Amino acid sequence: MAALDSTGRDLPLPTPRTSTPKLPLAACAVLALCTLAGVSVVRLTGVGSGLSEVAPMVQERALRFEDRVDGGITVLDARNGAVIGDVAPGTNGFLRSAMRGLVRERKREGIGPQLPFQLVIRSDQRLTLEDPGTGRRIDLRSFGPTNAGVFEHFLYVTEIAPPSAAVKP
Repeated sequence: MAALDSTGRDLPLPTPRTSTPKLPLAACAVLALCTLAGVSVVRLTGVGSGLSEVAPMVQERALRFEDRVDGGITVLDARNGAVIGDVAPGTNGFLRSAMRGLVRERKREGIGPQLPFQLVIRSDQRLTLEDPGTGRRIDLRSFGPTNAGVFEHFLYVTEIAPPSAAVKP
């Protein structure tokens, strides 16, 4: 209900006075400027970017992964063609997803399966799976010891009996 003056006319309602809080606004401006300054320093100098030099290689093995008709994967030593691993159909999701990502990138860049992947242990104890064709590198130890172990044993195994299912042509 509106307020009326002595003559019966509506009185204007008082407008609420709002003021912008200056301290929080200034704090936000300072935060934004500090963020921009920090990003500029990293971009221009490279200091603090987290990019580290790749440690020297201690051991490596060139691997090829071939899909089988039954849905399994045969792991081959790319140097001599020896079968060093057999992944049964529907098992080992980590290996399958890691390889799926690398192969997808290869297909995107038009690189075929002839070029082997490199499994590498470096002097800083990093275990990496590298694709020399695309330059992608996966630090396998960052996924935990169990997942890294799936690949690590391929460095040491000599040869296993070939799987019974034929490899896809």
